[in-house]
Amino acid sequence: MTQIQPFHLAIPVQNLEKCRTFYRDILQCEEGRSTEEWVDFNFFGHQLVIHQKENYKPTASITNPVDGHDVPVPHFGVILTWEDWQTLSEKLKAVNTTFIIEPCIRFKGKVGEQATMFFNDPENNALEFKAFKDMSQVFAK
Repeated sequence: MTQIQPFHLAIPVQNLEKCRTFYRDILQCEEGRSTEEWVDFNFFGHQLVIHQKENYKPTASITNPVDGHDVPVPHFGVILTWEDWQTLSEKLKAVNTTFIIEPCIRFKGKVGEQATMFFNDPENNALEFKAFKDMSQVFAK
C-alpha cells in the first residue's frame, strides 16, 4: 500500500486573527507560513490554509441523518488515535466548546464503530474528529 500523502484544504474566513487563535491555541495546530491575508497550519499532518475574505458570508450548512444525529455537510476533520481523541474531547469540554454533536460513540456494536464529535470553528466551518479502537474498521463495509 502506498504511504498516505497529506491533503491540502484552503477555507475562507472573515476574521483571520480569531481563526488563527482557534486553530493554533485550541486545536494546537502548528502555524506555518503566513501573510496578512492567509495562514498555513499543520492540521494533524495535513495542510490547512485559512484565507481572509472580508466579504465572506458563511452559509448555513445542511445536515444528513447518520446514526440518529444530524451531521452537518460539508465538514472536515481527521481520524485521531483513541487516546488523542479522548484528550481533545476533554480539552474542548474544558474550554466550553459548543458541540454540534457531543462526543459520543457512533455505530455502537456495528461495523465501523467509532468515537466522534462535531463542532464549528469561529467562522462556522463544521469540523469532525473521530477515532476507531480498531483501525481496520475505517473502510470496513
